[in-house]
Amino acid sequence: MSALKDRIRARITAEGPLSVAQYMSICLGDPKDGYYTTREPFGADGDFITAPEISQMFGELIGAACLSAWDALGCPTRFELVELGPGRGTLMADFLRVAALRPAFIQAARLNLVETSPRLRRIQADTLHGASLEPAFRDRFQDVPAGPLILVANEFFDALPIHQFLRTEDGWRERRIGLTAQGDLTFGIGTAALPATAVPASLGSAPEGAILETQPAANAVVEEIGARIAGHGGVALFIDYGYLKTATGDTLQALYRHDRDDVLAHPGEADLTAHVNFEALAAAAARGGATALPPLTQGDFLLRSGLLERAGALGAGKPHDEQEAIRDAVERLAAPDRMGDLFKVLAVTNSGLPITPFDSAP
Repeated sequence: MSALKDRIRARITAEGPLSVAQYMSICLGDPKDGYYTTREPFGADGDFITAPEISQMFGELIGAACLSAWDALGCPTRFELVELGPGRGTLMADFLRVAALRPAFIQAARLNLVETSPRLRRIQADTLHGASLEPAFRDRFQDVPAGPLILVANEFFDALPIHQFLRTEDGWRERRIGLTAQGDLTFGIGTAALPATAVPASLGSAPEGAILETQPAANAVVEEIGARIAGHGGVALFIDYGYLKTATGDTLQALYRHDRDDVLAHPGEADLTAHVNFEALAAAAARGGATALPPLTQGDFLLRSGLLERAGALGAGKPHDEQEAIRDAVERLAAPDRMGDLFKVLAVTNSGLPITPFDSAP
């Protein structure tokens, strides 16, 4: 048994069952034994490979979209460039290589990386050593200085804590994590109920046993970003795997040594994530006063942004095996049965400002 699992058991014994959100927070962020504080999750040596690690084209096209957004904002002479959860810094390194083609953009930007892990900060600093902008590290988005904003968050919200509610004959009751008689972690039901006003009318006929997930932590971050954009101007791009409309389903998952795992089996040793509700993110941005443009799938976003053209230019004159690797990266990033449909891209702007390659607000 891991040290963290033993401490979780002791806490449940002393204080009672944990919510799913509490369990996720402990497993991922515990200062001593949390997954993100003690392990290298990214790349071939980690448990998963994110889009920026698949190909430089991903970060380059995100950079190109943000250059277009800067133009749409009127090319402010000072703005805050922000990335939430920058991973190894790979996306931003590729982003800045494209951005450096526009010296005025670089001169106007102040780079903020929102990252709490000291270990990942060191990796990000190494990755961006010699880049066109030097990062300032922030613990929270609230620490980013005021002003116009261009923000990117790739696979950030899926790791934020969620709550789960089970449909019972008495309504929606919160799912909690307790102990069996033998001392093993197990799911159960608590007394906390989800108010009827918080459940969409479309889910009123959900059967008993259905699970509804809520994401207050993610929504709070987006509402604050929306308020900043509404007050100072800006654009935010959120890229994550998830669903467009609120629906029932248990999406909490664990990845342990590259394989799916029981979410209660290896706390602190496995990555825990859940699918992101993009309808809820858009509503949170609106509460902040900003406008969410109709989301795109990652495949559509990349193809509209010039993925095929960039792949052709990148592969021109290269050996056959390198061209094949580029083609495989295009498939992984954009094919509907790979990352193309599962991942979504949401753009949040002030006053419905049109941003390429997104459609206008409805």
